[in-house]
Amino acid sequence: MTDARLRRGRGSLAVSFFVQGVTFALLVTRIPAIQDRYGISDGLLPVFLAAVPVLAGVSSVVTEKLVARVGPSAVLRWAQPVVLLALLGVGAGSELWAAAVALGVFGLAVGALDASMNMLGVSLQRAYGRSIMLGFHASYSLGGIAGASLAWAGAHWHLPLFVSYLPVVAVLLPVAFAGSRWYVDGQPPRSRAADAAEGAQEGGGIAFRLLLPLCLVMTFAYIGDSTVSNWSAKYLQDVLHSSEELATVPYNAYMVTTLLGRSVGDFGVRRFGAVLVVRCGAVLAALGFAVVAAAPGAWAGMAGFTLLGFGLSVIVPQTFAAAGRLFPGASDAAVARLNVFNYVGFLIGSPLVGALGDAWTYRGAMLVPMVLVLVTVVYATSFGSRPARYGGGHERPRTVDVG
Repeated sequence: MTDARLRRGRGSLAVSFFVQGVTFALLVTRIPAIQDRYGISDGLLPVFLAAVPVLAGVSSVVTEKLVARVGPSAVLRWAQPVVLLALLGVGAGSELWAAAVALGVFGLAVGALDASMNMLGVSLQRAYGRSIMLGFHASYSLGGIAGASLAWAGAHWHLPLFVSYLPVVAVLLPVAFAGSRWYVDGQPPRSRAADAAEGAQEGGGIAFRLLLPLCLVMTFAYIGDSTVSNWSAKYLQDVLHSSEELATVPYNAYMVTTLLGRSVGDFGVRRFGAVLVVRCGAVLAALGFAVVAAAPGAWAGMAGFTLLGFGLSVIVPQTFAAAGRLFPGASDAAVARLNVFNYVGFLIGSPLVGALGDAWTYRGAMLVPMVLVLVTVVYATSFGSRPARYGGGHERPRTVDVG
């Protein structure tokens, strides 16, 4: 595989991560507008929101089987346009059934997209022989910031959802199609299918035992992430008595620090190894939750959410990378299964904090994701307990523990 082809594959995949960051942010930040457009009641809204990650988890499992036949690049090439068109469909309808169909298609397509994107990232990292996975997720964070900004503009100018979504989809759809020409699969489908069959014969129970710590880490990280995205504004306004305008700042600060942490995270992994970087990230995230829980005022609370962004930013990309390293002969299957726990974390996180806040206090509720994220320190050896077998023969001396 030539260096030029690898560079094109890396660039095109970074574009795909960016496009997905924009798309997802445009959906989640306009949920109140979607609820108003379709007349979705407060009681029914959680059902609609939960359906998306549930369908995405199902799709991620199906993608494991599909990529063994056609490869992750083919899945991603078609899943991303479907996600964009589903987003446009969310803005185009007016009946409740139309919202259900559009969100259902979005969930099914986004599960295949997330799984295939990270499969390609893991295989490219193996080909490079050094940590590049955090860079892809930095592109996603940058897209998230761009998408949230576009959503703010649409809300500020009171644009209908369809009018707000149409120009973005019109620009991103051809960009995604054009970039998909240079995706790079790590191995041909026939070889991938043979490796998967061989891995199954060697004993799925042992494989799951090795993957389980990473599944828990992924779940805990997304519980933390969903806590910030769903509760940071309410926490600042209701608990720390900030203004409504100031309450919108923590999530933006969190996204920016997530981008910054991922932008420099690969250098840290190459220099110090994945284990140390993940442990430091987990400790920093736990410290952020502790600051939020103890904050005497709004600015201290924002400082805590800022720390959270730096801490959580490194965990998810390195979890995917570690799965690929633990199962070098069946990395696609490992990534697909691990990706399911992304959605498990989202499903658990927001209701968990809400229930604890109502039954106890919201300050106390922030201590629960703090403890869960801190558990990652215990499981950090799963990120570097075995040599990084990239197979290229050109690993740098310090990349033994690289995810």
